[in-house]
Amino acid sequence: MPRLSEVIAALDALWPPERAEGWDAVGTVCGDPGQEVTRVLFAVDPVRETVEEARALHADLLVTHHPLYLRGTTTVSAGTAKGRVVHTLIKNDIALHVAHTNADRADPGVSDALAGALDLRVLRPLVPDPADADGRRGLGRVCEPDHPMTLSEFAARAAERLPATAQGIRVAGDPDAVVRTVAVSGGSGDSLFGAVRAAGVDAFLTADLRHHPASEFLADGAPSPLALLDAAHWATEWPWCELAAAQLDEISDRHGWDLRVHVSKTVTDPWTAHAASSPTDTSGAPN
Repeated sequence: MPRLSEVIAALDALWPPERAEGWDAVGTVCGDPGQEVTRVLFAVDPVRETVEEARALHADLLVTHHPLYLRGTTTVSAGTAKGRVVHTLIKNDIALHVAHTNADRADPGVSDALAGALDLRVLRPLVPDPADADGRRGLGRVCEPDHPMTLSEFAARAAERLPATAQGIRVAGDPDAVVRTVAVSGGSGDSLFGAVRAAGVDAFLTADLRHHPASEFLADGAPSPLALLDAAHWATEWPWCELAAAQLDEISDRHGWDLRVHVSKTVTDPWTAHAASSPTDTSGAPN
């Protein structure tokens, strides 16, 4: 069986930590470099539910996309939610490793996995990494579907292919508009609106779209507005867990490690219910 240090070296080769954004917190959070690793669990979030899943699996390593401590802290007290995560991990000899924006920029990365889940062919990065001479790394992806389809058909595909969440898929645009090219970005994507507009695509699928940026983006596109599809943050990044697990499986086979690699299917999206109102006449303001 490999040591943790060997597995981490393999993961860092896939997602070099130096390619993470300067504000990010990636890498190994806890774990003994010399401990043996036999079982690995991939998940989006390092939260109580996924840590308990790792413990029940007898996993030695939990790899998550989101950092545990994105901002500084002065305590790992078990009296806090994040502190309890640290205590549970250490008590059960479970290491935690994070690949966040370094996995976003990777080739293949988070947005490649999202495109694959939607059966889209990747054409190029939405925002290329200037350090990549091959032009394959970067944030987001510009893609095309296997055949042109209406916006409503593409939205239905996204709702069917992405993991189900309370939010579902929110859509802005003409449902009958034809979609031939799509930009996708796993996670929060409204900071990429400028690149999306410059890419000349028909639709943009991402997560965490806010009212004012989305409204202004749509208005600026008149008279040929670009469609927006807003999925749950967790749902757009979960496909990466399957991609990452497959990559580690391949490395394990190549090195003869015989690792057991799992993907958490626990939904850790914070929203748990959706109460939809009936469509009403929007010509007048509510009382």
